[in-house]
Amino acid sequence: MLNNIEFVNPEYLYLLLVIPLMGLWYWFKVRSSKAEIRISGIGFFARTRWSWRQWLYHTLFLLRILAVGLLVVAIARPQSTSSSQDITIEGIDIVMAMDISSSMLAEDLKPNRLEAAKEVAIDFIKNRPNDRMGLVVFAGETFTQVPLTTDHQVLREMFDQLKSGMIEDGTALGDGLATAVTRLRDSKAISKVIILLTDGVNNMGAVDPQSAAEIAKLYGIRIYTIGVGSLGMAPYPVQTPFGMRYQNMEVKIDEALLQQIATMTDGKYFRATSNQKLEEVYQEIDQLEKSKIDVTEFHKKTEEFYPLALLALVLFGLEILFKNTLFRSTP
Repeated sequence: MLNNIEFVNPEYLYLLLVIPLMGLWYWFKVRSSKAEIRISGIGFFARTRWSWRQWLYHTLFLLRILAVGLLVVAIARPQSTSSSQDITIEGIDIVMAMDISSSMLAEDLKPNRLEAAKEVAIDFIKNRPNDRMGLVVFAGETFTQVPLTTDHQVLREMFDQLKSGMIEDGTALGDGLATAVTRLRDSKAISKVIILLTDGVNNMGAVDPQSAAEIAKLYGIRIYTIGVGSLGMAPYPVQTPFGMRYQNMEVKIDEALLQQIATMTDGKYFRATSNQKLEEVYQEIDQLEKSKIDVTEFHKKTEEFYPLALLALVLFGLEILFKNTLFRSTP
């Protein structure tokens, strides 16, 4: 059921003031249309009665008034407000912590590491409609892009908008992990997972990665770590006075640290040298035990002007039809 109705363009409702003006115009029109005739007596007319057509003729104007009123309300675009209901779904709580530092622009994965990671993550989100998911991004600093939500459409849109350079460059791996833990610590789900994806070595931030992993273990959070990048060297785009050029740079991933973080929290470390390798971590998560989660589901606003506009059109049509059939007048 609808909680209430609100209007997108409420200023158009002032047009309803034209209805009493139409009524006043019609009253003067009816009065001025009466013919006058001088007669010696009114006895004959006293015995005559109005026919049903005379009584119902004014319904034509009533149809017009109703049609105009409905049309004005339709133009104001009424919408049903968002309603909500408490439902229970089965799933796990997942926060994706993604590195968006400049090194993620390396093109050993196609089209580059960041775009490849985004594409695989979006496909994973589409295949798990019952999970609550969130997104944390980090480079030299970190912030929550999307808190835990069941609105996967919003989550996918925010993934699409991710790009390197949004925040200070660097790799604050510990801060990114700590922020993700904060988003999961109050979760009531049995399975709580962080997918930590990076292509570098921790070199910035205030939180030590091992300390963040200890806190995650305390809250029962499992961490899957992914080291993104090929083995050896990788082509990296560099802006020069002669345009964009590529130079091979050594791939430096602290695999020992990522392995330690995963082991501390009963997770698993993956080295992703291709898109297919990226998918393996999500296949592993599919095997996790699911838990029941009580969530409040919100429904989007619904346009309500369509039936009003249709009814106004019908009333206009009836007025034209009756005026040219039942109430047709001859000159």
